[in-house]
Amino acid sequence: MSKNRTENFKPRDKGADISAAAAALKRGEVIVYPTETLYGLGADALNEAAVDRVLSLKGRDPDNPIPVLVADRAMLADLVAEVPPLAQQLIARFWPGPLTIVFPARKDIPRALLNRTGGIGVRISSQPIAVELVKSLGRPITATSANPSGKAPARTVEEAKKYFAARIETYIDGGRLGSKTGSTVAQVTGDTVTVIRAGEIGKSELERVAGKDKVLP
Repeated sequence: MSKNRTENFKPRDKGADISAAAAALKRGEVIVYPTETLYGLGADALNEAAVDRVLSLKGRDPDNPIPVLVADRAMLADLVAEVPPLAQQLIARFWPGPLTIVFPARKDIPRALLNRTGGIGVRISSQPIAVELVKSLGRPITATSANPSGKAPARTVEEAKKYFAARIETYIDGGRLGSKTGSTVAQVTGDTVTVIRAGEIGKSELERVAGKDKVLP
């Protein structure tokens, strides 16, 4: 499991910050907020116009899907068509935490959230602010890193503001974040796990759940 944590977090009025950010999300705005790995660009993941704003800010190829955070298994069920047995085991071991699992998505999910085969990347965060944001909104939120594509990810609010300045109004400061890689992104097919992006959860940790030689590449 990742040893990442939010460092040097000195809360002001976290409840007020989260309430204001949730209101911004409900208006279809994009916010910057801390996850358990890096600062993220948050938007209501089921609001297609809001997700398009994330893509515009990110300068991201629409064919490169945006991961999302959910609050619990019930919210996950609203997004995915099925949860394979091995994915159930990974969830039990690594959630909440920095493992984004790609599931077959339901048919009504915004296209920008899906990969080429109709999968959607989802996780439950272990960062308390991120968790409260999702719960306050009552819907999944986007979790792509708060940086333009090709730039270094933001590990502080100040770094995110340098990227987006007045283009984003709402920033939640969770202190300096310690991740160097972001979340691990993995897809389950049968009894194997394919690592799409290496991150905080290492191959050896995944093998303890899936079995030796069942984690690719």
